Amino acid sequence: MKLLSLVPEIYEFNDFSKFAEEFKLGKGDFVLTDESLYKSSIENLNLKSKFVFRKSYGIGEPSDDMIDAIVSDMEKEDINRIIGIGGGTILDICKLLALKPTKKSIDLFEKKVPIVKEKELILIPTTCGTGSEVTNVSIAEIKSKHTKMGLACDELYADYAVFIPEFVKTLPFKFFVTSSIDALIHAVESYVSPKANHFTKMFSVEAIKLIINGYKEVIKNGEEYKNNIINDFIIGSNYAGIAFGNAGVGAVHALSYPLGGVYHIPHGEANYQFFIEVFSTYNGLKPDGSIKALNKILQDALECDSTSVYDSLSNLLDKLLSRKPLKDYGMNEEEIDKFTDSVIEGQQRLLLNNYVPLSRDEIKGIYKRLF
Repeated sequence: MKLLSLVPEIYEFNDFSKFAEEFKLGKGDFVLTDESLYKSSIENLNLKSKFVFRKSYGIGEPSDDMIDAIVSDMEKEDINRIIGIGGGTILDICKLLALKPTKKSIDLFEKKVPIVKEKELILIPTTCGTGSEVTNVSIAEIKSKHTKMGLACDELYADYAVFIPEFVKTLPFKFFVTSSIDALIHAVESYVSPKANHFTKMFSVEAIKLIINGYKEVIKNGEEYKNNIINDFIIGSNYAGIAFGNAGVGAVHALSYPLGGVYHIPHGEANYQFFIEVFSTYNGLKPDGSIKALNKILQDALECDSTSVYDSLSNLLDKLLSRKPLKDYGMNEEEIDKFTDSVIEGQQRLLLNNYVPLSRDEIKGIYKRLF
């Protein structure tokens, strides 16, 4: 039984110029990034690579339409290496760009075509959330289905993951919070996954400690303090990515996908709406399994009583990102059943990683309580 895969070679550089020199950037490189980052940190290097800006193809999180348009334009170029510099949207898109092209990316997600990696892939995260640089997962909104779908296969692994901390320091505070909460959820969900083992749990635990301790310091010292300890969040996000890339995530992500897909809510924010409620439900259904060990880890990190772990976790995170009823995002009551069915029909890949199986009524109940 395979216990752990850690595929990319991992590098760190103080600035982009050192990376460009080490990896010999030039012709044949297709670089997907954000225009503001390009102008502030890359343009002055006068590189001969092909630079493309993600917003030229739309805003928000990745969609199959966005991916298809980029693939169509990329085929006009002579490209042998893909480099993604950005948040989860850009990194997830670049994983698909490194594959043998298809006219419709939905065919990849539905596994209607062979998945073949054709190009070398380098991923440089500019957030501290997705851990996408070390996972074999790509997520996109499928416009025709009004939800998100995930593709998980080893062909999506990057060849190199590269950290440039200065890029992450420029992240606005709100996006720092939503991305790092996503990383915390990756660590917590993967810890209780049926696929978890002593290797993945080691990464989960360290990620939980780094992120929660970091949050306590940021709350104590102010928003700008995040840059003093940004490496803790970069490493925590990476550890969480290694953990969930091997053990998977479950119901928190599964239930957030219809909401995020329909109402275009940032991924980490959508996940947080379900985080506490899903784990409180787990804890009520089976308090003596691996969640008991998780609760002790959270109790120690939060320095709270064993009976108030989820209240204390909620109190901490609410100081950084508030939760609100799902109806405040635009969701209507009729969508409770619709979203429940969408999760059951379209997110079995994730539901298989649940700490305990959740029935349709239990999933619907979570939506109803949060509505």
